[in-house]
Amino acid sequence: MKSSKVIIVGAGYGGLRAAELLARQTHLSILLIDKNPYHYMQTEVYGYIAGRFELSDIVIDLESFTRGLGDNVRFLQTTVTGINPQKRLVQTETESYKYDYAIIATGARTHFFPFIEGAREHTHGIKDLMRAFTFRQAFEERIMMRLQNKALKRAGDLQIAVAGAGLSGVEIAAEMAYSLKKLEKILSFSDKEITIYLIDAAPTVLPGMDPWLVETTQKRLETLGVQIKTNHPIRKIGDRTITFADNTELHFDFVIYTAGIKAADLIEKIDAPKNRLAQIIPDPWLRLPGNEQTFVIGDSAQITDKEGRPLPPTAQIAEKSAAYVAKTITQLENGAPITPLNTKSDGMFVALGGKYAAGILYNRIKTRGYTAWLLKKAITYIYRHGLDIRVNAGYAKRRCKTPSTI
Repeated sequence: MKSSKVIIVGAGYGGLRAAELLARQTHLSILLIDKNPYHYMQTEVYGYIAGRFELSDIVIDLESFTRGLGDNVRFLQTTVTGINPQKRLVQTETESYKYDYAIIATGARTHFFPFIEGAREHTHGIKDLMRAFTFRQAFEERIMMRLQNKALKRAGDLQIAVAGAGLSGVEIAAEMAYSLKKLEKILSFSDKEITIYLIDAAPTVLPGMDPWLVETTQKRLETLGVQIKTNHPIRKIGDRTITFADNTELHFDFVIYTAGIKAADLIEKIDAPKNRLAQIIPDPWLRLPGNEQTFVIGDSAQITDKEGRPLPPTAQIAEKSAAYVAKTITQLENGAPITPLNTKSDGMFVALGGKYAAGILYNRIKTRGYTAWLLKKAITYIYRHGLDIRVNAGYAKRRCKTPSTI
C-alpha cells in the first residue's frame, strides 16, 4: 500500500484526536501543523483564570505528543497562510506542502462584535492563552495589593465583569466567585468589596440550553454572589466603563470577554459556503463542497445532527467529528464505502465553582452538585491522561534523540 500524506491544520481537540487515530495506520505519513508549540485545553481555562489551575494543567507540548504517537507523525510549528484544495497544497509562511488528505481543524477565535465599540481594546479574552495569562497576572497583582493593604483605585472596591453568559462565561464567573469567597478569610475583605457581574443581551444565562440547566446554573450563581445582568446588550466598552444599549453604565476594573466566537482567520481565505460565524458549511461527509480530499472538523465547520440542527461548538463535537473523518480516510484508503456523518451531543456539563457542577447526559439524566463535578472531573482526567501517556512516550524519545522517519 502506498504511503498517503495527511496534513492536519490545527492542534486543538479535533486536530489531536484525528492525529491520534490516524497514527494507527502506519502506512500514512501525518503532518500536524499549528502556530503554537502547545495544545491549549480551553475547556479548563475557567480554573486557570480563577487561579486554581496552573499552566501545566492546561497545556500539552505538541512535539512530545506527536513523537509519542509513532514515527509516522511529525509536528511543525508554523503559521498556515492558505490552503489550495484544487492543487492539494497547504501553504505556510516558508513553503508549501502537498497532501493526499487534509483536515482543517483550526478551531475558533473570539468574535469582537463590531457593534460593541472598544471590546477588543479593553477586554481580556480566553481563546488565546496569552490573553488569559495576562488577565490572571493582572488580577493576582491586584489581589496582592489588597493583601498588602495598598489602596485600590476606587475606595478599595474591585469590579469584575464577564461579558457573555454562555458556557465559558458562566464557568469563569462561578469559579472566580467561589475562589474569592475562599480568599475572604485570608484577605479580610467582605464580598461587597469585590463584585463579579455576568452580562448578556439574552434573557437568561446559557441561552438556548436546557431550561433545567439554565435554572440550576442561575441559582448556583446567585448563591455565589454573582450579579447577573441578562437583557443587557452592551453598546460600548471603555477604559473603565461599560455602556449598555439604554445608556446606563457599569464601572469595572477588569472585563473578561466571552460574548462570541467565529471561525479562525484562515477559514475566511477558503472559497466555500459559510455561516454567520464564518464556519465552513461542509458536505455530509465533512468535506469542502466539491473536494473529496479536504475535510473540515470542529469549530471550523458547521456540524449538524441527522435532523440538520447545528450542534454546539464544543470539545466533544470536535473530537466526534475528528473520529468520523479519521475513520472515513481509513475507509477511503482501503477502498471501502463511506457513509455521511451521523452524530449528536451526548450531554453537557457546566462547572459551577469548587466541587460543584451541573449536567445532562443523553438528554434525560440530570445531575448536579458533587456527583456532577465528579463526572466532569472524570471526563477531563481520562482526556488528559490519554494525552500524558503520549507526551511521556514522546519525551522519552526526545531524550534519546530518536530521529523522525518522515
